[in-house]
Amino acid sequence: MNTTTLNALAEPRRLQMIELLRDGPLTVGEIADRLGLRQPQASKHLKILSESGLVEVRAEANRRIYRLRPEPLMEIDNWLESFRGMWEERFDRLSDYLKHLKKSGDSPNSKEEFE
Repeated sequence: MNTTTLNALAEPRRLQMIELLRDGPLTVGEIADRLGLRQPQASKHLKILSESGLVEVRAEANRRIYRLRPEPLMEIDNWLESFRGMWEERFDRLSDYLKHLKKSGDSPNSKEEFE
């Protein structure tokens, strides 16, 4: 797991930019307008996203067009997948416990058998 990717996504404006680009490529001006930023601010954030590998940029005349790169996002998804089994097990145990409470009318304090 590349921590540079996670660090880039940790800033709220950059995360918003990723969400905007999910729908397709945009120019820096379009991104700035949609987020209520000045173009230099948007460019600064987009540079960090580009350096982290999350977006790629192409020049078209005097415009710079940004688009998402799927590979870093797939890497994050794969990393999160490694935790999914643990979460599912915990949710299954919680579900069993809640069913037990509903059947028996017990209070939540009688959870010892489910720990």
